[in-house]
Amino acid sequence: MQIAFFGSSLVSAYWNGAATYYRGIIRSLHGLGHSVTFYEPDVYGRQQNRDMEDPGWARVVVYNADTDRAVLAALDEARQADMVIKASGVGVFDELLEAAVLQIRRLGMIVAFWDVDAPATLDRVQTGPDDPFRALIPQYDLVLTYGGGSPVVDAYRALGARACYPIYNAADPLTHHPVPPDPRYAGLCAFLGHRLPDREARVEEFFLKPAACLPNQRFVLGGNAWEDKAMPPNVHYVGYVSTREHNAFNCSPQAVLNINRASMARYGFSPPTRVFEAAAAGACLITDAWEGIEQFLEPEREVLVAANGDAVSGYLAALDPDQARAIGAAARRRILAEHTYQHRAVQLQQILDAESHAKVRA
Repeated sequence: MQIAFFGSSLVSAYWNGAATYYRGIIRSLHGLGHSVTFYEPDVYGRQQNRDMEDPGWARVVVYNADTDRAVLAALDEARQADMVIKASGVGVFDELLEAAVLQIRRLGMIVAFWDVDAPATLDRVQTGPDDPFRALIPQYDLVLTYGGGSPVVDAYRALGARACYPIYNAADPLTHHPVPPDPRYAGLCAFLGHRLPDREARVEEFFLKPAACLPNQRFVLGGNAWEDKAMPPNVHYVGYVSTREHNAFNCSPQAVLNINRASMARYGFSPPTRVFEAAAAGACLITDAWEGIEQFLEPEREVLVAANGDAVSGYLAALDPDQARAIGAAARRRILAEHTYQHRAVQLQQILDAESHAKVRA
């Protein structure tokens, strides 16, 4: 199948948390025999902060974002594809693309909306009845989501979606794996995430508060835009961490912390990429509490689940290196057995086969 994919970026993870998700899914689709062209805009300094060259498993088309001329040319080329995907959060021309991919549909073509931030999209559409995307939802053949489980599926179906399927984050064993520790990221606990409005208060509760409670321990914070944030003196801020460094970041501290954004925690069933990256690297993972975690990792054996910052502090104070290694090893076994991008690609293939057969019957 020839697939045209309009997304934020495949070749740069700079201010682009979906990059490793796109890479894992698309590489695995290539392994199943599909051919993917990824169309991405030249915005937000992403092309100047690439962390990979154009891969051999996808064709990358970078278009100028100054006017709509280049994106319209990309859409015209995409008319030849068997499937066209518009991802959420491209960053420019989102409204144009959401309508235009439906307008270029031809007989037999599958057109899908792939929502990599479904809780935020649904909150926006549900509170804004005049949102232009709301009327387009029933016109897509498929809505695919980064996660969200039945709450997201039910919400999309209530908005008229013909079909909605969560395709969860996962790990790529070729990319996410154990490496030797790096002194730059060593400490009792580390957290990696950009500073975002619906994450900051939760970082204060789940990361900065425990750091203040354990002043003699080193904590490591990575991600963009935390430079002017007030922090306890034992928090070492390392700035932006390239995807090339993620394994070292996950393998160096005694524990790695996951903190979901507020909207994702509210819907549940939305494990971010970091959960699978850290587990595949064998890290001892502590996560904030959200519904559905047991679908991916078993609490207390493969992951530690904290309801608040006090619970994080309690885990860290009691955690010893042997226990941390055992939890990390158990998590890695579970992820490799059930939650790789190969598993997700096979799931997606089954969905596409059913959709293609339905179109043939129609």
